[in-house]
Amino acid sequence: MSIKGLDVSEFQGNVDWAQVKNAGYQFAMLRAGYGFRTPDQQFQRNASECSRVGIPAGAYWFCYALSPEDAKKEADGCLEVIAPYRLEYPICYDIEQASITYAEQNGVTITPALATQIVKAFCSRIQERGYYAMYYSNQNFLETYLPLEMTQQYALWFARYGSRYDGLDYGIWQYTSTGSVPGIAGNVDLDTGYVDYASVIRKAGLNHLDSKPTPPPKPTPPSADYITYVVQSGDTLSEIAERYGTTYQTLASLNQISDPNLIHPGQTIRIPENSSSASQYYTIQSGDTLSEIAQRFGTSVNTLMSLNGISDPNLIYAGNKLRIS
Repeated sequence: MSIKGLDVSEFQGNVDWAQVKNAGYQFAMLRAGYGFRTPDQQFQRNASECSRVGIPAGAYWFCYALSPEDAKKEADGCLEVIAPYRLEYPICYDIEQASITYAEQNGVTITPALATQIVKAFCSRIQERGYYAMYYSNQNFLETYLPLEMTQQYALWFARYGSRYDGLDYGIWQYTSTGSVPGIAGNVDLDTGYVDYASVIRKAGLNHLDSKPTPPPKPTPPSADYITYVVQSGDTLSEIAERYGTTYQTLASLNQISDPNLIHPGQTIRIPENSSSASQYYTIQSGDTLSEIAQRFGTSVNTLMSLNGISDPNLIYAGNKLRIS
């Protein structure tokens, strides 16, 4: 069995997950965060979008623990971040040389025994909470710090860059850090899976999949009667409705939203084109870029610059209105 996958973090920016899916990728591992309750800034969007387009996803948390007690706290932070999302792949602890370096900078020497205790503390906490646990590292780190027999307790995601699988006992192989994937700018880590974790986890009743909503239906392609808007962090349905001169009830009905208080970043919402100014204007939000707005509305940066008399695409301001069409 060979399953095509990739892993991403906030360093990949806003990923176009529909393009990733169309390119044939079958699973994704998403960085949820690192250290003591520090979430990855793109995790919410990545997890929501993977669910929306139908890419089974798992999560990983980078280790900065100095003790098994720290590792348990990191696991608790990870669990808080991933709790709202439907994750069909393992929850993984990423421990590597940077973890050792951080410990040394804080006066702690990580021995093989301590490294083993740290990984087991994190993974056991993940398992206690009903999730499928995994650990990640590279060949040099494993040979130096972690016993091979630990793969009998927890699944291994193994990083070794090369062109051929070496037959070792691991479930996911990260084989390059310089991959190229449609919908993602720059280099991407690429992976091959040798276990259908989505089926394994589902059959075992793990990751609380029964209590998580199924992925929402794919949005209807926009027609002449609608425009689309991608929900941003902090948006509410009533604010979006006010922005486009309609009502939240109209948007809820049009988009089959049963609870108007439950929308999530990355979700695509249809808006009636005959709403006041809906087809013409967009109010810039904090953190927006002109290229992201152009992509969201299916237009180009040059078109937006021309329509709005913008000479420098890097100078736009939250609260200003952009003419879209």
